[in-house]
Amino acid sequence: MVRLIALLIMIIPGVIAAYGIKLMRDMVFGILQPPFPFLWLQFLTGLLFFLIGLAFISGFILHRDRKRNKVQSRFQKKN
Repeated sequence: MVRLIALLIMIIPGVIAAYGIKLMRDMVFGILQPPFPFLWLQFLTGLLFFLIGLAFISGFILHRDRKRNKVQSRFQKKN
C-alpha cells in the first residue's frame, strides 16, 4: 500500500509536467486552449507547470537518495 501511494505521489507531478509540455507545444503551433485568452499566457502557464513538476520529481529523488547515502558529498545535508 505504501508503494502504491508513493507511485501516485510521483505520477501526479509527472502528469502536471507533461501537461505543461503540451501547453508549450500547442503555443508553438498556434493552438489556443480554452481557459487561456492569449498564447503567451498559455506558454508561461505551461512553463510553470513543467518547472513545478520537474522540481517536485527531482526533489523527491534527491531526498530519497540522501536517505540511502547515494549522493555525492556536495549534496549531503550539513548538520
